[in-house]
Amino acid sequence: MEPKVAVVMGSDSDLGIMAEAVKVLEDFEVAWEIFVSSAHRSPERTVELAKTAEAKGFKVIIAGAGAAAHLAGVIASETTLPVIGVPIHSSPLKGIDALLATAQMPAGIPVATMALGKAGARNAALLAVGILALSDENLSKRLKEYRVKLSRGVEEKDRKVKEKILDLLK
Repeated sequence: MEPKVAVVMGSDSDLGIMAEAVKVLEDFEVAWEIFVSSAHRSPERTVELAKTAEAKGFKVIIAGAGAAAHLAGVIASETTLPVIGVPIHSSPLKGIDALLATAQMPAGIPVATMALGKAGARNAALLAVGILALSDENLSKRLKEYRVKLSRGVEEKDRKVKEKILDLLK
């Protein structure tokens, strides 16, 4: 299966967060490949990864990094593929620095920025699936089914909360 999504993290310490993106991609049976590459500690590697991603069959890049978090921006500056940034809370600033560095891209070089941490990594993968679903009818159908399942889960939680509150009032 040809890789479709590149999942890049700035450090191996980001794996606990970025694994959430991989889990979602696996659930949707979307091919992926994972990389560790730092915008600051291995800039040449990062630029090479970005410049060659499209030729290697990638369609979307998810980039997660903490602290100064320029990884997604550096990647976006070297490719026209969609880049989705996941800020990671790995610094004394609890991720606010990563969030701002990922979100505050100059006009002309976009990075879609997700929430901090695991929710952001999951949403990054879901956005990647949505992008790929634009040209994949089967994937589009599976994404719609996923959304229906989410909705049903909320309805079930609503039912349980109503039962619990009635029990508490007795």
